[in-house]
Amino acid sequence: MPDVDTYPAGVPCWVETLQPDLAAAMRFYAGVFGWAMLADDEETPTYVVATLRGREVAGIASAAEVGSDDAVGWFTQVRVDDLDAALSQAVAAGATDVVGPVDASPAGHLAILTDPVGARLGLWEATAREGAEVVNEPNAWAMSALQTPDPARSRAFYGEVFGWGADAMGPADLFRLPGYVGGTEHQPVPRDTVAVGFPATDSAAVGWHVDFWSDDVVGLVGRVGDLGGRVLSGPDEENGFLRVVVSDPAGATFSVSQLLLR
Repeated sequence: MPDVDTYPAGVPCWVETLQPDLAAAMRFYAGVFGWAMLADDEETPTYVVATLRGREVAGIASAAEVGSDDAVGWFTQVRVDDLDAALSQAVAAGATDVVGPVDASPAGHLAILTDPVGARLGLWEATAREGAEVVNEPNAWAMSALQTPDPARSRAFYGEVFGWGADAMGPADLFRLPGYVGGTEHQPVPRDTVAVGFPATDSAAVGWHVDFWSDDVVGLVGRVGDLGGRVLSGPDEENGFLRVVVSDPAGATFSVSQLLLR
């Protein structure tokens, strides 16, 4: 399922990083993932769409545009049909620190919120941009994972707001959206899986964490260092993957995973 054209409501659809210096972020991510960059304004850009094979994969936005340089980082957006209704439902379920709704025409409309356990998330009502057009291939987004200090509270919130169910898989929760068919026939989790949740053991780790795929994690680690980023952990072998957690020069963290073929 590398190419995607539409996302139903309740499915994570887009990942975006807020950055204090768009030019520096563009250089870093172009060098690490080979992304081409489409800026909204060549002279003074405030938003950049990263592309792979000519298709959209992620966004890079100015943190100043949302009113706080403290917002630097990666976050995930979930597709909704009616942003105002979804935002009201999220606030009623315990969401706080709401930014928006923001008019991001012609692409769509966005709100950013903090869920009841302190994880930041976006809600996306699409017009021209449904979401990431390439997923689950090298240098593209693979999945987002929630690190939560209160799994029961997270299950309740995301079930109420998006209709997600949660099935235990060891210490993790598989968040599933009934009726959704994504991924591929051969993936190791059910095809209605939309995200995964893990118990957080460190308050600093609480949040939605973004994972990208790679076909050469070792080579990617070298590029991260050369371009001013840092390796925070790994590379480590985990459940058939080689995985590393890194940060970009501004401190935005993300993970990268490589499938190990046996």
